[in-house]
Amino acid sequence: MSQGTERESWGPYPLILVGAVVGVLVTYFVNLRWGGFTMGAAIMVAAALRFAGYGGQLSVRSKRTDVITLSVFGFVLVLTSLLLYNNELKALILSLLAR
Repeated sequence: MSQGTERESWGPYPLILVGAVVGVLVTYFVNLRWGGFTMGAAIMVAAALRFAGYGGQLSVRSKRTDVITLSVFGFVLVLTSLLLYNNELKALILSLLAR
């Protein structure tokens, strides 16, 4: 197996892995909010790369399923991290769920 083929089989997987590790470290050392945002952003970058056609280790299922799953999970993680310390929004969501 040549060097180029081996590198292509990994694809952008190391980039996404480093982004997730940085997100965990930011969560541990800095702030839960920024760590969640970093991990969500790394997952959304993975969705964008998968949509652009870069597969490698990221291609587990069909391209459509991978992009939708990664996009939704990354968006929910970013949204949750941004809403983490917003007490007014928490009260609004709880009031909507209490009905």
